[in-house]
Amino acid sequence: MNISRNFSADINDWLYKIQDVTNNIPVGPRLQRKGQVEKVGDGVAMISGLSKTYLNELVIFNTGVQGMVLSITENLLGCILLGSEEGIIAGSEVTGSGAVARTIVGENLLGRIMDPLGLALDGGASFVPMGYRDIERPAPAIVDRELVTEPLLTGITVIDAMLPLGRGQRELIIGDRGTGKTAIAVDTIINQRETGVISIYAAVGQKSSTINGVIEAVKRYGKMENCIFVAAFADSSPGTQWIAPYSACSIAEYFMDQGRDVLLVIDDMTKHAATYRELALLLGYPPGREAYPSDIFYIHARLLERSARLNSSKGGGSLTVLPIVETQAGNLSAYIPTNLISITDGQIYLEPKLFNEGLKPAVNVGRSVSRVGGKTQTSVIRHLVNSLKIDYAQFQELEIFTRFSTTTDEHTIKIIKHGRRIRAVLGQQQYKPLTLGEQFALLFALKEGILDRLDLDDVVHFKSGINEWITIHAEVVINRIIERDEMLLQDRDTFYQMLCGYGEQFPSYGGDDDEVP
Repeated sequence: MNISRNFSADINDWLYKIQDVTNNIPVGPRLQRKGQVEKVGDGVAMISGLSKTYLNELVIFNTGVQGMVLSITENLLGCILLGSEEGIIAGSEVTGSGAVARTIVGENLLGRIMDPLGLALDGGASFVPMGYRDIERPAPAIVDRELVTEPLLTGITVIDAMLPLGRGQRELIIGDRGTGKTAIAVDTIINQRETGVISIYAAVGQKSSTINGVIEAVKRYGKMENCIFVAAFADSSPGTQWIAPYSACSIAEYFMDQGRDVLLVIDDMTKHAATYRELALLLGYPPGREAYPSDIFYIHARLLERSARLNSSKGGGSLTVLPIVETQAGNLSAYIPTNLISITDGQIYLEPKLFNEGLKPAVNVGRSVSRVGGKTQTSVIRHLVNSLKIDYAQFQELEIFTRFSTTTDEHTIKIIKHGRRIRAVLGQQQYKPLTLGEQFALLFALKEGILDRLDLDDVVHFKSGINEWITIHAEVVINRIIERDEMLLQDRDTFYQMLCGYGEQFPSYGGDDDEVP
């Protein structure tokens, strides 16, 4: 099955190349398929008279606006408009194009902002197409995939330590509105500034202020020339919002097929599902659970399964996807969140309670999981965090319990003190992703109990000054450990003494005045 679908895709690419060449050659009259609009409204149009039309084919309306065929019945075609419906009325002429919906691709998209149809939105020059790709493409076959073994570092300690991601993985970012979902994705994009990973941000139904905020953050803290922004605004047509993640995914696959590593953020899948529900109901699809069409799972699965790590015969490129989905009151069992959890390789769950308590990023490590990335984590980091998740979960339970207790034993006090240091290390400011060396130093200090000798306030100062200290005193030994991915006993002892010396700069070092309620 996969072989025939791949063969069909190759034929389509070949036909497009022939079409690009022949479009510039003068020819005689050609037969054009014409139809007419029967009714139009709310971003969809019903068309009659266009014979031999297939799904996803582009049609051209009399105003020049394109549409895409999404449903076919015996007498009518259901078409979504990829632009304004102004000027399109019942009886308007429609022309079949004979081509499926596709997007432009090429190196010239890097550093630019575009809409899903390939129009520039950043005030720059119009794009000169270097190639085209269908927005709907089959996912790579199993035999073309490789094991996910290389890490994709986010620079966010709580994720890289306990929920590590791999290049070629699809990891869901899930949580209520306003809990920092987009912030995690943006920090991950910023952290790729020196890795060579190409980042693509697909905005689906987002406000222009939100999209502009993301772009400005990447311009200021990241590397804009390694990023592409595909924007379908909240006031864009439903059809444009519908194709946005597919167009962005096809652009990402163009770079992946060149052997490069790509990160795709889709913000967000909740709005994409709502858009599809709107279009499907207008086109007469039967509603299912929560009024979504019955094929909504397949709609998202065929998109996210295009994420992959290709084997060396296919160039060895990778496409990592971070879809974002919004929950209501933390309900992970709702229809769309449940679907996406089952499609992806894990989820990063952001909890409103933690966010309101000031812990940012507000990742609930107990309800989050990465089913693939553990195999990509470096050995030295994995050794430092092998019990971190359990220790943190135990601390969270004990901290709640001791609030109702009048006496607390020494063992419990020790666990709570250590847990508070874990929480201090996992907290992080936005737009400030940490290097692997900084994360290693902090996790080492945590595991070896160095941070337990400091007051909580000094832990914060210890953390804020670690980058400068590493640059001056410990860069050589840390680089040696990371490059070897092995911590020899001599390096361990050397680094331990150096880190203790750094800790001794703080007045509370060695003290024991942390009170536990």
